[in-house]
Amino acid sequence: MKLDKDKYIIVEIIPDNSNPDIGKICQLQALKLNGLTLIDRFDYRLDSSKIDNIAIIKATNYDNESFKYVYDSDTILNDFKSWCDDYPLILIEDDYTSNYLKSIDNKKELVYPYLGLEHSYDIFDKIIDKYNLEPSNHLVDLIYEAIIITSNKK
Repeated sequence: MKLDKDKYIIVEIIPDNSNPDIGKICQLQALKLNGLTLIDRFDYRLDSSKIDNIAIIKATNYDNESFKYVYDSDTILNDFKSWCDDYPLILIEDDYTSNYLKSIDNKKELVYPYLGLEHSYDIFDKIIDKYNLEPSNHLVDLIYEAIIITSNKK
């Protein structure tokens, strides 16, 4: 895929458990792109009254007015399925993200080969350093900026 020309979606999921059989999606952010042009955003959160994990509540307590809040994880996933059409999904994390999105048939790829990086627990620090970016809680936006910079260097 050519990220500077093709249509795709960058996806980030924050679940309360890495196992989707017992966990739920607490936040899903995605950017729908046509090459380097942003078409739309998807910013959903589970209402904090439905999240039992205090660390997840704290981790997702930013830019609260930017999100659509719902009361169950299935709503997030169903709305995302409708929103993403047949666009390929570019994932930030493979294991739990793929598992949470297994009901979506879209092609799925990891973003790291496009950025010349490998996944690690400090990947966002590495992306910020490599591309000289300002830190952000919106990880999909950091990936988008890195893709733009990578494409401009070609």
